[in-house]
Parts: sequence; C-alpha cells; structure tokens
Amino acid sequence: KRALHRSIAHLFRRRRGHFWNQRSCVLTKMKFSLACLTILALVVTSTHAFAPLCARRTTTSTTSLGPRAGVDENEPVVDYPPTIQPGSHDELMYTLGVNLARQLGDVRPLVQSGEELASVAKGLLDTVIGRLSEDGQRQMLAQRGQDLNALITGRANELRVRLEQTGREMLQEMADRHDTDVLDSGVVLHVTQPGPQGWDRGIRPTRSSTIKVHYHGTLPDGTVFDSTLDGEPVTFPLANVIPGWCEGIMHMHQGETAMLGIPPEQAYGAEGTPDGRVPGGSTLFFKVDLIEVLSAGVEDGGSGLVDAQGQTLQYQENQDPGLLGPDGRPMY
Repeated sequence: KRALHRSIAHLFRRRRGHFWNQRSCVLTKMKFSLACLTILALVVTSTHAFAPLCARRTTTSTTSLGPRAGVDENEPVVDYPPTIQPGSHDELMYTLGVNLARQLGDVRPLVQSGEELASVAKGLLDTVIGRLSEDGQRQMLAQRGQDLNALITGRANELRVRLEQTGREMLQEMADRHDTDVLDSGVVLHVTQPGPQGWDRGIRPTRSSTIKVHYHGTLPDGTVFDSTLDGEPVTFPLANVIPGWCEGIMHMHQGETAMLGIPPEQAYGAEGTPDGRVPGGSTLFFKVDLIEVLSAGVEDGGSGLVDAQGQTLQYQENQDPGLLGPDGRPMY
C-alpha cells in the first residue's frame, strides 16, 4: 500500500518550469493543462451523456495553486526514483506509471489546495487498485457528473483568464522598452541582431514572399509549443501563417534575428489551437531568425521587387513582361 501511495505521490510531482520573468510565476507550465481539462470534460460527457457547459463562462476567482501544492516541500525532486533498481521489473512497472501520468498531464490546474489534491490522489488510487467497485464508480459519476463538468469548465476558464492577463502584461513590458517597435496591430518587434547589411537595411519579405527561417515559440509561462531549433530551418509562404507572425516578419530584414510578441487577436484568438497546444487567449512570444527571403522581397531604398539573388526586377520598355510569378519570372 505504501508503495502505491508513493507512486501516486510521484504522479503529481513535477520539475519546476522556466518562466519568462518573475511576474509570470503566478502560472505553472501549461503545455497540456487546458487540453487536459477539455478532455476530462469530454470523458464525463461521452460516458454519461452529460451536456458540457458553455466554455465561455467566466469567473472572478483569483485563487492559484502553488508550484507543489500538496507535496512536502522538504522532499526533493529527483531524476530517478531512489527505491527502484535499474533494469528491474519494478522499474518497468514504474515506467508504466510514468507513461500513464504523462498522458494524464498536469492535473494541478484542476485543484486549488493540497486537500483537494489529496482527494484526487485518493480517488485515483482507489480506482486503480479496485478498492472502489465498478458499480460504485458509475454511481458516483452519475451523481456528480454535472457538478464535475461545471468544476472543470469553471477552472479551465480561470486558467485561461490568468494566462491571458499575464501574457498581455508581458507584452506591455516588452512594448515599453526603448528598442522595440510596436506595430499598428499591437505586435511588438525587437530586433536583437542585424542582417549582413547592417541595422534596418537589406531585403524585406512581402506577404507574397516565401521565406527560410528558424523560430522558437513559447507561451507566457515559458512553455515551448513550436520550435525548429532542434532541426533544420523551414521554408514556407509567409501568407500561410498567423496574421501577427506575418506582419512582424514583414518588418524584418534578411539575416536579422528578432523577438516577436503577438497578442491573441493576431494569433489564435479566444479559441486557441484545436490540439490544445496554444490555449485560447494566449499571447505568443517568438524568437525568429530570418535566414533568407527566397522570393518576392523588397529592398529598402530600392525601386521595387527583387529576385532571390537580391537583384531588382527591371521593366523593359516596349516589352510586355506579362504576369510575374513569386520568383520574379514571367508566367507563361
């Protein structure tokens, strides 16, 4: 029994996350949290035919859960369980528990105190070891299913509100720096490294451009939701990305590195992404390395469009150039 309790305690234990700054410490890492809340609501709904409540409902609660609520602060976070023998069958079973816990995700946004967390852990344990019968499980879910839906929906909204508020505060702090540009849409651009031709010089992409970039995207709490830094640069048409990203990149020059802050309205809005990686209302922060403008770029101080080699596309008198493609060549 003690071993099972230790396993359940470990299920709720996690390493401390990285944060953009101290002001964002009011939130824990939420890479999976809102997706987890949504999935839990769907599980209750699909199994017991309860209609999910409207996810738009707001709440004024400001209660937040500490980094390790319900866990003894004197107990260290470890990289390997000290009581498990490497290569043993116990390690294999422990790994199964870790895998299940990672699929469940961080459940702490669902609870607001150590007492609540202990009750959740007890419910998990009693169900896993069969202490609570199948009939008992069904009866409890039938009796409290609607209440559970309401709790999940309400706390998901609390989490979303806190995330949006923190993101906007961070974006404002970024905008208040003297070396940033605030675009008309609210996107904030901070160029940290110039291109080969110097500051504010060189080829800029247009909305019709195809570009080659490295990028690293995070939520306000530091959660990485998309990044190319572990692989090769990517190439894609600029018109295919979210509006704020497109606008920010159009103000960069080839070879520059910059930080982009994108408000929710110019990113994924109130709904977020379908896979839950970006919760609704999220302000996004990107580090972008604009490696190359492959087509349809413009050169500051130049006379118009340039080709992939940076040469200005010339119009020859008495010659119909026809329709030009994105690479500056005539389309026949």
